[in-house]
Parts: sequence; structure tokens; C-alpha cells
Amino acid sequence: MAAATGSASLGIAVLTVSDTRTGENDTSGQYLVAALEEAGHRAVDKTIVRDDIYQIRAVLSAWIADESVNAVLVTGGTGFSGRDSTPEAVMPLFDKSIDGFGEVFRALSFEEIGSSTIQSRALAGFANDTVIFCMPGSTGACRTGWEGLIREQLDGTHRPCNFVGVLGVRGAAE
Repeated sequence: MAAATGSASLGIAVLTVSDTRTGENDTSGQYLVAALEEAGHRAVDKTIVRDDIYQIRAVLSAWIADESVNAVLVTGGTGFSGRDSTPEAVMPLFDKSIDGFGEVFRALSFEEIGSSTIQSRALAGFANDTVIFCMPGSTGACRTGWEGLIREQLDGTHRPCNFVGVLGVRGAAE
């Protein structure tokens, strides 16, 4: 499906952070790729890394430097259990944080899962003109993030504002 008229087709990478997921059972990453492509964007890359701060940073740093990557969707590692370390890995890479993403994500999630949403450390920010959204690892949480926030913010026709203009759309096709 093509992007809406006037909307840029963005290059988007998907990172699954998990010690247990594989290409076969990564339903969250698979959902995000399908959703972004349905919205008219291009899946530039999809990778699974163990929940390790330095592995996460290595992959993200390469994508942040890659002009074909306008946005990154990260799923997993945002909770409080054992090795969950996505926020600690990602925050130092941000030039600017998008505080409202975590706030609104948790408000939407509260409607679905109640008080358990406080265990989500969903976050977002910009690094080198690349927007990065970090969501919990469940497919439901990824659906909440994509449908409730991210899809519209990566649509250049969404009003009154969206992130496409802020990105500078490096390497995006109009």
C-alpha cells in the first residue's frame, strides 16, 4: 500500500530486544514491519539483539548514522525485570527526548491493561535526525504504540503536526 498523497515514504528499521525471541517467534517485530509497510513506509532492516546495553547501542548507532534510516522502532527491554536495559542503552544516544511519547503511551496502555502500565518504561527521542520509539516487547503494546501514536506521527499529512518535517526526511522518497 502506498503512503498517503503528500506523505513521505520513510525508511524505518525495527529492533527487537530479547534474550528469547528468534526470527520465527518475534511476533512483535513482525507486526511492526507489516504495520509500517501497510502505512507505505519501507522496512530498511530488522534485527534481533540480546538484552545487552552495548549490543543495542551498536545496532542503533549504525542505523542513526545511516541516511536511509529515518526512524527506528524498538520493541522489548523496557520493563523492570532482570536484564531489561533498553532505556539505559538508548537514552545516552538521544540528542532530544520526546517525553510526551512515554506519557501518552502509558495513558493509552492504562485503558488496556490498567495499573500494570506503570511497569512500562516506553520512551522516544531524536538522534542525528532519526526518531527512535521504544516500546514494550508484547505485540499488544507494539500495536498500541503504532496505532495510537507512531503511525500518525510518521505521516507527513497528519495535522496539526508530525515528525516527518522535523526529520528532514534524509533519503526518503516523496
